[in-house]
Amino acid sequence: MDSDDVCVLIPTYNEAATIGSVIDGFTEQGYTNVLVIDGHSSDDTRTIATEHGARVIEQRRSGKGQAVREALEYVEVPYVVMIDGDATYDPSAIEDLLEPLRNGRAEHVIGDRLEEIDPAAMSRMNRIGNRLINTAFTLIHGRDFADILSGYRAFTRSSIEQMSLSADGLTIETELAVACVKHRIPTAVVPIDYRPRPNGSESNLDPVRDGGRIFHTLYRLARTNNPVFYFGSLGLCSVLFGSTVGAYVGYEWFVVHVSHEALAVLSAFAILLGVQLFMFGVVTDMVVAVNREHTRQIESLAEQLHETADTEPQERSAQESERRH
Repeated sequence: MDSDDVCVLIPTYNEAATIGSVIDGFTEQGYTNVLVIDGHSSDDTRTIATEHGARVIEQRRSGKGQAVREALEYVEVPYVVMIDGDATYDPSAIEDLLEPLRNGRAEHVIGDRLEEIDPAAMSRMNRIGNRLINTAFTLIHGRDFADILSGYRAFTRSSIEQMSLSADGLTIETELAVACVKHRIPTAVVPIDYRPRPNGSESNLDPVRDGGRIFHTLYRLARTNNPVFYFGSLGLCSVLFGSTVGAYVGYEWFVVHVSHEALAVLSAFAILLGVQLFMFGVVTDMVVAVNREHTRQIESLAEQLHETADTEPQERSAQESERRH
C-alpha cells in the first residue's frame, strides 16, 4: 500500500476555520488524494478546501451519513481514511490507522479517543455519554470497540461495500460499528489523540438530541443483529407490566375483596405476549445465525471460484508452452 492507494475522506459543514489545516496535515505527509464532501456550508469551507488542493463535492442532501454514502461513489482507490474537518484529530495518526490494514490484521480500524483523552477536548457530560453509549453497544452487540463514535477511522473499500448504510446524520459511526459486527468484518482499535476544537470553530453536535438518536439507532439495529436482545427486552417489559398489573389485581382481590376482571385479562395478555416475544426472538436469532453461515459459505465459494478462474489461464498458458517445447 502506498499513499496513492488511500483516499482521505472529510465530511464538512461550516468548517472554514479548520478545514485548511486538516487538508495540509495530510498533504504534508504525502496523502494528496483528499476528498471533501460538503453539506451545503454557508461559510467558505468549499472555497478554502479547494485552495488547499482537495477535491470538493457538494452533497445532494444534508447529513453526515448521507455525505459518507455519497462520497463513497467517488472513491476509486482500495483504502479510505475518514476524518472530521474540525481539527480535533491529528492527521499524523493516519499511519497508525493504516497499519492494521497494511498487514491484513483488519479491514476496518477505529481511532480510540477515550483511552487517554485530554479533559479540555471533551466536556464531562460528553465523556459520560460516550462511555454509556459504548457500554450499551458492547451489551447489545457483543463487541467492545472502545469508541464507536470516533470520527477518525480507516477501512477498505471492499468492506464498506458489504454494508447497507442508511443513516443520514451523526449516527453513521454507530451504524458502521454495528455493520462491522453484523458482517463479521475484522476490526481493530488504535489509540489516537483528541484535541480541543480551535478558537472560532463551533461544534455541530447536540449532546442530548444526538445522544438520544444514537441510543435509538443502537437499539433499532439490534433487531437484525441481536434479535434475542431486541425482542427479549420488549418481552421483558411486557412481562414486567403484566406482572405489576397482576400483583395489583391479586392485592385488590385478597385484601380489599374487589374484583378487576378486565385488569386480570390485561395482565394475562401482557405476560403471554412477553413470553411469545422472547420465543420469537430466539427463533429469529436462529434464522439470522443460519443466514450468516450460508452467506459465509457462499462468499467462501465465490472466492474459490474467483481464484480458480484466475489460475486456469495461467495453467493453460503453461501447458501450451510445454507443448511447444
